[in-house]
Amino acid sequence: MNINYIKKNVFRIVLIIFFSFVSSLPVLSLADSTLPPNGGSSGKIVNPLPSINSLDGLIQKILEGVIKIGLPVIALAIIYCGFLFVSARGNPESIKKAKDALIYTLIGAAILLGAWAIALLIKDTVVAL
Repeated sequence: MNINYIKKNVFRIVLIIFFSFVSSLPVLSLADSTLPPNGGSSGKIVNPLPSINSLDGLIQKILEGVIKIGLPVIALAIIYCGFLFVSARGNPESIKKAKDALIYTLIGAAILLGAWAIALLIKDTVVAL
């Protein structure tokens, strides 16, 4: 075989080797193979989140997840805005870009925390009724 042929067709060669190897392996299944005691299907719908029993609990868990992900992202965005200010070195266009980035980051943080505050307000109002 010519080395140029191998260089041009390396992707095809790797695919052929991969599929020939995979086809010789037994097929694996990650499905649950256990059956209910009566041998048939149980027909029950199971709550995947057993600690949540109401709609407000579900919304609270979703917002907690968004907050846990959003706050570090906001912190990193503010650090990035600081880097933009430092790297601007007095250039008016770069400073304007850094200011815009900081304003948009702070608006995003206000929306994130405002959504959390509004959700708590609605929850407390509904519970009080």
